[in-house]
Amino acid sequence: MFSKLLLVVFFAVVLQNTPSNGQKKKESLLSEKVTQMMEWTSKRAVIRLNGEKFRRLIRAPPRNYSVIIMFTALQTQRQCAVCRQADEEYQILANSWRYSSAFTNKIFFATVDFDEGSDVFQMLNMNSAPTFINFPAKGKPKRADTYELQVRGFAAEQLARWVADRTDVQIRVIRPPNYAGPLMLGLLLAVIGSLAYLRRNNLEFLFNKNVWAFSALCFVLIMTSGQMWNHIRGPPYAHKNPNTGQVSYIHGSSQAQFVAETHIVLLFNGAVTLGMVLLHEAATTDLDIGKRKIMCVAGIGLVVLFFSWLLSVFKAKYHGYPYSFLFS
Repeated sequence: MFSKLLLVVFFAVVLQNTPSNGQKKKESLLSEKVTQMMEWTSKRAVIRLNGEKFRRLIRAPPRNYSVIIMFTALQTQRQCAVCRQADEEYQILANSWRYSSAFTNKIFFATVDFDEGSDVFQMLNMNSAPTFINFPAKGKPKRADTYELQVRGFAAEQLARWVADRTDVQIRVIRPPNYAGPLMLGLLLAVIGSLAYLRRNNLEFLFNKNVWAFSALCFVLIMTSGQMWNHIRGPPYAHKNPNTGQVSYIHGSSQAQFVAETHIVLLFNGAVTLGMVLLHEAATTDLDIGKRKIMCVAGIGLVVLFFSWLLSVFKAKYHGYPYSFLFS
């Protein structure tokens, strides 16, 4: 009786430690998916997915790897300039990971184009591009797994920080060498040096107050319009809805901005400044009274008109702001 009991226990332990056919099939399927993803990644850093590949490799279990997917619309007829700009940064990020010494099969980068996977857009109820979503190894994507493009911009460095936050994978972004900046700086210095050499006997312009005042004013307008924020965050120039085709040049939130918005604010500030200069000149110049009246009217018109537009932009971004002037 005791020997029979030992025999039953032995077979129970053996059967418990022996993987079932279902488990073997699951492990085999997972191995095939990882091998397929690794093979595609070895050819190009960003895997292109259509509807069938998305359902098989991303949606269908099993999966023990995370996938960062950029949903985009790169076809020419879509006219999505932001998509192309974001794709360049995304490629830099993916290549930085692919050629990193820390590269593993725990995270992959992929893209779904609207014209190649419109069914995926419909499946996810997505109506804008570009959009970045992290599909974690376990569970469904949470709200934080959708990248806040309008707030953080699409610079590769910002994407890398978000990826690290969602996957604990640190990616050191390595950009290809760009010689345009040093060349332009060298060309500018050469032009300035040439002009200084040609006018070496007459350098009075260096002591001209108007030249320095104009230079300082340009610098102030550039900085106050948000150019430094653009340089740090790398926001898109504008946003175009791929479904409606509507282009937004002003961001609807006070926490972000577009590059086009910066240019608009720069123009408005410049026009207001010009109006103030005209008013000052009208009051202090020795011109005849007729010209001074014209300068005064033009100055008042510039200040009132463009300040009203500035106020309307401010009101559009800070919802609930109660004040407006001329334009609501």
